[in-house]
Amino acid sequence: MTPEEILKGLFDETLVGNAPAVLELTNAGLGMGMGPETLLFEALIPSLEEVGARFERGDFFVPEMLIAGRAMSGALEVLRPLLAATGAQTVGKFLMGTVKGDVHDIGKNLVNIMLEGAGFEVIDLGVQVAPEKFVAAIEEHSPDIVGFSAFLTTTMPMFKANINALEKAGLRDKVIVMVGGAPVTQEYANASTAVRRAKELLQKRCSMVNA
Repeated sequence: MTPEEILKGLFDETLVGNAPAVLELTNAGLGMGMGPETLLFEALIPSLEEVGARFERGDFFVPEMLIAGRAMSGALEVLRPLLAATGAQTVGKFLMGTVKGDVHDIGKNLVNIMLEGAGFEVIDLGVQVAPEKFVAAIEEHSPDIVGFSAFLTTTMPMFKANINALEKAGLRDKVIVMVGGAPVTQEYANASTAVRRAKELLQKRCSMVNA
């Protein structure tokens, strides 16, 4: 196979969620001497962006997004240490967790995959994350963005509780806060727009700092 065929295959197979083929093509590309950045930025990320675009148009639904995300995650397991070894610059650091009282993580995990694929360093605190745990993790890792995920309408008030905890700890102005989950309207958000919005918020903050 030529490098062009590898990239096209990676794009197409990620789009349909063919995890074995994506992993095989990733290894084949690396075996041919293709750089991990090339595979990521010229095939995998564009494919996941297309998945997001189809979701927003209503052509794809959550199951299609999940299988595409899982297909890409297999490739990322191979590429992540190689990218780290090359010193590839990360877009930013993203701290993520499902709020206290909620054990759902499918949406959170999908967003994590998309963020990692887009070049973010992701720190996942898991589920049932109490406000004080978010505070401690922010103090430890100094993320650019912190994400609160909630699947249940009954746990959505934890968004405010978490933000109050950040304010009390003097951290609220040091991080960008994003929220998401099944009950969230654009007052809430979805996985397909999370990466784009995260980058917009980071660019806005950088512009304000440099102004």
